[in-house]
Amino acid sequence: GPFAWHGSELERSEDWIETISPEEVSEVEEAMRRVKQRGLALHEVRRSDFPLPVLSRRLARIAPELEEGSGIVLLRGLPVGKYADDETRFIVWGVGAYLGIPVSQSKKGDLPGEVPDLGAKLGTPTSRGYRTKEHLRFHTDLGDLVLLLCVHKAKSGGLSRVVSSVAVHNEIMRRRPDLLELLYADYYHSRQGEEAPGEGPWYAKPVFGMRDGYFTSQYSRSFVESAQRFPDVPRLTPAQNEALDLLAAVAEELCCHMELEEGDIQILNNHVTYHSRTGYEDHDDPARKRLLFRLWLSTPNNRPLPKAEGVIWG
Repeated sequence: GPFAWHGSELERSEDWIETISPEEVSEVEEAMRRVKQRGLALHEVRRSDFPLPVLSRRLARIAPELEEGSGIVLLRGLPVGKYADDETRFIVWGVGAYLGIPVSQSKKGDLPGEVPDLGAKLGTPTSRGYRTKEHLRFHTDLGDLVLLLCVHKAKSGGLSRVVSSVAVHNEIMRRRPDLLELLYADYYHSRQGEEAPGEGPWYAKPVFGMRDGYFTSQYSRSFVESAQRFPDVPRLTPAQNEALDLLAAVAEELCCHMELEEGDIQILNNHVTYHSRTGYEDHDDPARKRLLFRLWLSTPNNRPLPKAEGVIWG
């Protein structure tokens, strides 16, 4: 299907890129000003509070493309340099309201999250990749959709990389069906300190899953490796590691590369894509440091999930 693309195909096409018109920019700005004038808190804003008569038609067309099509859309042309950070948050929230319902990104209840370098180091028991400027391996986030708005680019590096997890699955099936079978069995993942009351610090679930003909993959190798520190978690077998090595190698081969420009909004379906980011060097000036706003969304048109996915999706 259209979700089983190769990066080289995507890079040769602009079908997945949508340029926002001046009229759409104006209505976004007017909607943002209205909610601020009304004194609404960000989490109180609903779609009806953020009218987008023209852009909403574009977003209604994008929604099925994200769920049933390629699973990736780039909205381009928002003049983000004009806005204060609190204005940008309202814009991210308001646009996202036309695609789904925001969900928390951490146990602190972050709804729109910021993605800066906070000096975190990967490999620690509670590390989260978005808090570091190190290279991030391919992974998924815990929302049907992840929406990323680029506010400031890094001084150098920080390239976004996206790959179809369906295409990765199919290539593993072609090369090593024996390893594919392992990826449909349980791997143990750390919750990285994000467990809710009553939840354990780790959980077991497969990398790949199918239900009613719908594919899904929720994956982070860093969380799999982190879970190995718990004494009651079974040790990874050589074959399981070989399967993860092959998944990583195929993702590198099939991914597309893109540099998010300031004002770009990248939207990904986490069930059919993995994303990654190269390491980066940041500006010395705090006002110019790399910054993205991130929104995780639960969508009304999302797919049925295998029972094993309930441990993380609820």
